[in-house]
Amino acid sequence: MPETTSNPPPSHGTRAGNYFISNYPPFSFWTDDQAAAVEEAYSAPHEGTPPALGLYHHIPFCRKRCHFCYFRVYTDKNADEIKHYLDSTVRELEMMARKPLIAGRKPHFIYFGGGTPSYLSASQLVDLTDRMKALLPWDAAEEVAFECEPGTLNPGKLTAIKDIGVTRLSLGIENFNDRILEINGRAHRTKEVWRAYERARAENFDQVNIDLIAGMLEETDENWQNNIAKTLELAPDSVTIYQMEVPYNTGIYKDMKASGSLVAPIADWETKRRWVKEAFAELEANGYTISSGYTAVKNPERTKFIYRDSLWGGADLLGLGVASFSHAKGVHYQNLTEIDDYDAAISAGRMPTKRALRTTEEERMIREFILQMKLGRVKADYFQQKFGINILERFAAPLAQIQSEGLLQIESAAIHLTRDGLLCVDNLLHDFFLPHHHTDKIV
Repeated sequence: MPETTSNPPPSHGTRAGNYFISNYPPFSFWTDDQAAAVEEAYSAPHEGTPPALGLYHHIPFCRKRCHFCYFRVYTDKNADEIKHYLDSTVRELEMMARKPLIAGRKPHFIYFGGGTPSYLSASQLVDLTDRMKALLPWDAAEEVAFECEPGTLNPGKLTAIKDIGVTRLSLGIENFNDRILEINGRAHRTKEVWRAYERARAENFDQVNIDLIAGMLEETDENWQNNIAKTLELAPDSVTIYQMEVPYNTGIYKDMKASGSLVAPIADWETKRRWVKEAFAELEANGYTISSGYTAVKNPERTKFIYRDSLWGGADLLGLGVASFSHAKGVHYQNLTEIDDYDAAISAGRMPTKRALRTTEEERMIREFILQMKLGRVKADYFQQKFGINILERFAAPLAQIQSEGLLQIESAAIHLTRDGLLCVDNLLHDFFLPHHHTDKIV
C-alpha cells in the first residue's frame, strides 16, 4: 500500500486550486456587469410549467474557521449583529417573494448551509423559519436539509431543528481523531460527535447524514481505516466523503504561500482516491449503495438528496444571504460577498447581486450533463427529451477517450462510470466544456 507522507511527489501532490466542480459555466466567467440579467429573469414567470423551486439560506457564522474552509464565514459576530443579519435575509426573501418569477410558487426543497446553521440558538432558528414560512410556505417541501457542527448541538436545539421541519440533518464530522480535528481547525471533538449523533437519532429525523474528508492534515492509512470503522459503527442513513482540496482562500494555502511550497502538506490524489475507494467498498459490504462520486446511502429507495438531484436537473434556486448562489430561469448569480455590502443593498431595497451569467440552452444542457455525470450514470433519453440532443453523439469523442481509459462504459443508451472513473469524475468533466470555457485541470 502506498504510504502517505507530508511531502507527496510534486507530480501527484495536491496543489492549490479548486478541483470540485459545482456548476457550469465556471464561476470565473460570471461578471459584475450582468445584474440586469438577474432583474430580467425575475420580472416574469416561467413560460409553461416551471421547474422545481429551491430555497437556500446561508448562515455565515462559525465557532472557528477551519484551515481548509473557503466559504464566506465569520467568527467575530455578536448576538445583535447576528440578529441584524437574519433580519436582512428575511427582508431579502420578502423582496424576492414578490417577484413575478417567485410569486405563487412554493419551495420543493430548502437548504440551510454555512458556515454553521446550528450555530444559531433554538429561539433564533424558530423565529427565522417562522418568518420565512410566512413569506414562502413550506407545506409542499419534500426536503428541508440542515448542516450541523456537532459541538453546537444540544437536546433543546436538536428538538427545535426537528420541530421547524428539518428532514435531512447533516453532521460535519470530517474525522474521528481529536488531533486531526485540532490541527485542521475544527471546533468540535470526538466526544461531541457521539453525543450529537445519539441525540439526533433520538429525534427521529428522516435522514441523518455524516460528512467525512479524505486527506486532512496528518491523515494516515491507520486513521482512515479507523474513520471507516467508526462510520460503520454509527450506521448513518448516508455518508458523504469529500477529497481534500486546497482553494486559494484557505488557511492551508496561506501557509503554503508563506513557505514557498507548491504542494500542500496533505495526501496526494492517488492516496485520497484509494481511501475513498476503500471506504465505498466497506460501506457496500455493509449494505450501502454508492449513489454519487461522494455519497453512500443505506436505503436508496428511502434515502434521497432532493437538493442535489433537483439542482442537477435544472431547478430554480433562490439563495438568501451574503455570498449565496442562485439559479433563476437560466441565469446564475451570486450575492455580494461582504456582509456590510450585502446589508447595505438590502437596506436600500436593492437585490444584492455581486456577479451573474445568463446561460445559453447549450450551456444549460452541458451543465446538467456534467453534474449528472457525478452520479455515475447518465441516461441519453433524458437529454433527448429535454434538449433534443443525443449526448452519445454530441460527446462521442471525449466519451470514447474516457472509455478507452477504462473509466466508463456505455450500455443501453446510458453512460456508466466505473468506480475508478467515479472517484476522479471532477477531473473528467473538463473534457465536456465548451472550448472557450476550458481552464487548467488541477489534477
